[in-house]
Amino acid sequence: MFDFQPNGFTFLFFIIYIWTIFWKAVALWRAAKNEQKYWFIIFILPINTMGILELIYLFRFAKKRLTLEQIKSWFSKPQS
Repeated sequence: MFDFQPNGFTFLFFIIYIWTIFWKAVALWRAAKNEQKYWFIIFILPINTMGILELIYLFRFAKKRLTLEQIKSWFSKPQS
């Protein structure tokens, strides 16, 4: 019935989707942990900014701002 053939656009859409979900999850978690209700409500709304609003919040407006060192530590191997 449907002939779905992935192409470059589909791959780009998938990458943007993963990027958005990742940063939205981090921003929601931070807003909840910092008890910032209004930011949490903004992020839970179905508004897609492709992660830009979430990044602005995390690096500028969060009570405890996110740093690049913290992000690097998420992806580095633990020291034994």
